[in-house]
Amino acid sequence: MIRLAISLMLVTGSLAKASPNLVLIVSDDHRYDLMGFHPESPEWLETPNLDKLATQGAHLRNAFVTTSLCSPSRASVLTGQYMHHHRVVDNQRPVPKGTKFFPQYLQSAGYHTAFIGKWHMGHDDDSPRPGFNHWVSFEGQGEYFNPTLNINGKKKQFQGYMTDVLTNQAIEWFEKNRPKDKPFLLYLSYKAVHYPFLPAPRHHGRYQDKPIPYPETMANSEENYRSQSKWIRERRYGIHGIDHMETGAFDKDPVPSFDNLYWRFCETIHGLDENVGRVIKTLKPAIPNTIMMYMGDNGFALGEHGFYDKRDAFEESIRIPLIAYAPGRIKPGTVISEMVQNIDIAPTLLNLAGVNVPPNAPRMDGQSFDGLLLGKKTPWRDHILYEYHWEWNFPATPTCLAIRTERYKYIYYHGVWDQNGFYDLKTDPHERHNLIQLPAHQEQIAHLRNQMFRELETSGGLIMPVRPPKGDQFYDRKLRR
Repeated sequence: MIRLAISLMLVTGSLAKASPNLVLIVSDDHRYDLMGFHPESPEWLETPNLDKLATQGAHLRNAFVTTSLCSPSRASVLTGQYMHHHRVVDNQRPVPKGTKFFPQYLQSAGYHTAFIGKWHMGHDDDSPRPGFNHWVSFEGQGEYFNPTLNINGKKKQFQGYMTDVLTNQAIEWFEKNRPKDKPFLLYLSYKAVHYPFLPAPRHHGRYQDKPIPYPETMANSEENYRSQSKWIRERRYGIHGIDHMETGAFDKDPVPSFDNLYWRFCETIHGLDENVGRVIKTLKPAIPNTIMMYMGDNGFALGEHGFYDKRDAFEESIRIPLIAYAPGRIKPGTVISEMVQNIDIAPTLLNLAGVNVPPNAPRMDGQSFDGLLLGKKTPWRDHILYEYHWEWNFPATPTCLAIRTERYKYIYYHGVWDQNGFYDLKTDPHERHNLIQLPAHQEQIAHLRNQMFRELETSGGLIMPVRPPKGDQFYDRKLRR
């Protein structure tokens, strides 16, 4: 069951010297399987530093976001809340006044906190935010080259590649600007590997002509689309569709060929990994008392269903890479299969630090997975919820509400669509066959649909459904009114 709150041990006064340092590295658009150690990764992709963190720490192989979009996902990481609670519903929305971020609780407990990188909540505002002693950021998505950074309220332009520049800032903070007598939080938030994928010049062309594992759902065939909702096939011709890429029909989002898109993506990932290695090397003196996590802010389709981008509720969109590394705490080679989400990051880091959320603070929707990391038997959820709201500037993807168990996924498309989605992930992991119309599954479909809307209603995130499409029965009287 999803627990909508987390109760943490009360800590008062200053922290003991043994309190662990915390490092959270967040990348952008890095899909879950593009890491060298991952069994589904191309064998030629080189990510030796992420591989090291995973093999010497823990790989959470079933990690998900609650919303597959930059700003909502990042707000969920910082607040531990679903989008319908923190209200950052798209990439233009600023954070509502009064929002509490987990670094504020660490700061109050005696941690020195640093934020370096992409904030992207309040699109054109890069000013310092509550909860951080040290601040380095930039407006909106930023630029891959020669960025202008806001360093503690002062603007300064830098020459070079953004990923390198942000790492330089993190190294400078660690070596020169952090207090040596306090535990610290380093929140390093990279722009990479956000689309459009622009690798560092030193890596451009590194993977050119390497074999690409085209997904089977990429083909424009009746077998791939016969059972799917019509919007799925139509999206491949519009923005975020691979046939739109081929034609270059819209100046708004010009895209190279699919093969070049794939190679540049992997080259950008390689450069990101290189910089993660620089961070690990710099932090080496503090590593014995440091807990490090690496995660992506959302997934990214690479041809699946004819898509690139994210937003939808398919696996490639909602799954993320998540690695935890803490020598002496986390057993090397740990693989965690439980379904964790981005809303779990805040309560987990607070639990690992022994820091309490005050009783009058906004409630977190996530739960701490510190027990899973440390090898303890931990009661855990048996399903996750997902929500994405339609954006006027990216109209090809409808509002998606979804519930996913270990085996099944139900997706509700809000609006005038022909049918919703239901997939058996055990027999159909690539979600090629929509089973929403099959009589044999109607009881399971109704159960998941009712459960999803009931939980959303209970937590204040319900969108009242339109009349159910033919073949998709909805039995809950209360929700039918």
